[in-house]
Amino acid sequence: MSVTPPKHGSQQSSPSKGGASKETPKPSSKSGPRFNLVQYLKDVRTEATRVTWPTRRNTLVTTGAVLAMAALTSVFFFVVDQVIGLGVRELFGVGG
Repeated sequence: MSVTPPKHGSQQSSPSKGGASKETPKPSSKSGPRFNLVQYLKDVRTEATRVTWPTRRNTLVTTGAVLAMAALTSVFFFVVDQVIGLGVRELFGVGG
């Protein structure tokens, strides 16, 4: 991750210990930096080239692990739901 120094004029000088600062910030006629779509897209493209993309194998292994965990979670909650339903049916004599 690269850090860019602040642009000129964005640094504020702190007042000296002896009293108030002689420099007063001047009001800017601009409302702030404008959004530049072309520069933004160039920056996105530059950052995308710096990304370390996973290999195809790594992606498949991770996807398989996610699907397996989702299946195990589904089975777990199905079993818990059935046990709770059985308990409610036995306790109150209602349902199926």
